[in-house]
Amino acid sequence: MWPLLGICVSSFLVGLSGALMPGPVLTVTIAEATRRGFWAGPLIVLGHGIIEFSLFIALVLGLGGLLKHNLVFGSVGIGGALVLIWMGVGMVRGLKEATLKLELRQGERSRPVLAGLLTSVSNPYFIIWWATIGLSYIALSQRQGILGLGSFYTGHIMADCVWYFSVAAAITVGKKIMDDRTYRWLIGLCGIFLIALGLYFGSTGLKALF
Repeated sequence: MWPLLGICVSSFLVGLSGALMPGPVLTVTIAEATRRGFWAGPLIVLGHGIIEFSLFIALVLGLGGLLKHNLVFGSVGIGGALVLIWMGVGMVRGLKEATLKLELRQGERSRPVLAGLLTSVSNPYFIIWWATIGLSYIALSQRQGILGLGSFYTGHIMADCVWYFSVAAAITVGKKIMDDRTYRWLIGLCGIFLIALGLYFGSTGLKALF
């Protein structure tokens, strides 16, 4: 029970760290919520979730057996650790420039579900995340069986729901729920968490190799 809870909570925090960073999905959420209201948030997350779940299943089905080998598990763990630490350091270093005030593009104001899917597929950072950090988490979660994999994906998709639903709700009610100062605090804490988790992934990978 506790290992599954740990996977779910840590997956949620890592997912939230990625969702908080300004990017195409956040930009289109703001754009669509301005025009369509709160439900633009869930619809965009649906599109984002479709491509994420497809990639998640592909990784599990195609690489699940290989991840049981210490050489593969260790290599993936170290690779994921390096990306996590790089992301965490980048988030901390960019705190002064972090802001929620994004420039919206007119071309993104169309279909929320499709927009969520396309902004995910077209973002190379999204692919890198799943090829490294996501794969590392699948390797760890798979050791708890199907429940471990379910806990990982549940925590991950909940992070997207919490953040993007909140952004859509904030825009809909027209209130400034979160200012840049609070946002920077969240980014800083998430950055530190990513660095710590990266060190954990790195140590786990090294143990598997040696």
